[in-house]
Amino acid sequence: MRRYTAILTDLERQIAEGRYRPGQRLPSVRSAAAVYGCSVSTITRAYAELEKRHVIYAVPQSGFFVVEQSGDWRDPRDPALIDFATVLPDLDAFPYRDFQHCLNQAIDSYKYDLFTYGRPQGLASFVQTLVSHLANDQVFTAAERIVVTSGAQQALQLLARMPFPSGKRTILVEQPSYDLYLRFLETESIPVAGIRRTAAGLDMEELEQWFKGGEIKFFYTMPRYHNPLGTSYTTEERRAIVRLAARYDVYIVEDDYMADLGTERSYDPLYSYDGGARVIYVKSFSKIIFPGLRVGAVVLPEALLPLFHAYKLYPDTSLLSQAALEIYMKNGMYERHKHKIASLYASRMEALYASIKRHPAAGLIAVPDRCSGIYMPLQVKPTVNLDRLTERLAARSVRVISSPRFYHPSYLERDKFLRLSISQTSPKQIELGVAAILEELRQSGGYW
Repeated sequence: MRRYTAILTDLERQIAEGRYRPGQRLPSVRSAAAVYGCSVSTITRAYAELEKRHVIYAVPQSGFFVVEQSGDWRDPRDPALIDFATVLPDLDAFPYRDFQHCLNQAIDSYKYDLFTYGRPQGLASFVQTLVSHLANDQVFTAAERIVVTSGAQQALQLLARMPFPSGKRTILVEQPSYDLYLRFLETESIPVAGIRRTAAGLDMEELEQWFKGGEIKFFYTMPRYHNPLGTSYTTEERRAIVRLAARYDVYIVEDDYMADLGTERSYDPLYSYDGGARVIYVKSFSKIIFPGLRVGAVVLPEALLPLFHAYKLYPDTSLLSQAALEIYMKNGMYERHKHKIASLYASRMEALYASIKRHPAAGLIAVPDRCSGIYMPLQVKPTVNLDRLTERLAARSVRVISSPRFYHPSYLERDKFLRLSISQTSPKQIELGVAAILEELRQSGGYW
């Protein structure tokens, strides 16, 4: 046993130190046995353990090869680029190895069941796992009311397309709001009305007038970690929205796409105040695991289930992705990773606030005082030319997104701002990026 352990440790060390590079073939079992002066069975056992740990992989009739490790494929990225525009999760924090284990375990556990069409509602065992997972976020529901979707985006699109029992067609959206959803609504020629949202929240009297008017199919809102504002509704605001929806019998689509990034434990979604009578709860896993998984979920009021099922006829969400995510949740990996990512992004948001606060030209911008998640808008003077500003910043290898794309074309009461995302920026990059932005604003005369 001592000999076997020493050989296993030595092989791991050589791989870690680069003696065997990612993709490189290891010595054959017989060659390695000769080098270590041991039996073939000892090397076979060591290689099997390394394969189990996902350090190496076997190719039939070819041998064993070193697995590509986290970060190995990222070299093509420009290290000089400060990317405040991307919304992708931090690549260095992706749980590659853990999730690879879950994928392998899912295949071993479910075998051929994963390669059938499955149910449009989703893998039954995964849906049952979601019942307890959602309950942790104060979304208490039965499995029958959960539908697994191909990302949260699919759920939002189906809700916009399908008819509601009321026969109403107009969707009320916060302005600014999620840019891709706004473009979808525009492309589909779906009637849209806008209500202004700022860092201070919503005008509840205006919201009541929209609800009272009787034309709203549903109100689309991001109560938590709004994109692009980065702010969240207070408890009083959330309760007021739900009360108004109940009073005027209006549905709410709650896009809680960043629920897993929360560090405040007292936050309850709109759904928790309504029990799912009028609140449609949409959940995404893209910001916590891999966007490429394309797994989301929607919790529907009973009255809407038949209509939603009629529009989601096909099982279009990968069963393998659902099974692996189920295992990832059940074994505690999801919860650990969630806390890791939430802590990482919270520290970066603190770094962003600190960089702005200590910069001499901080007066050139206005920022909300309670951003969290990954977004912060830098509001600039109305006279600033945003196109020219973003072009000058791009020339300095600083990528940002400006405010026009977050407004529906029909909504004209707009603020000017730059949306910064900290999902892939280090504290050093944040410092340099903030300095570049404020320097360009100063040169353009963009004083507040």
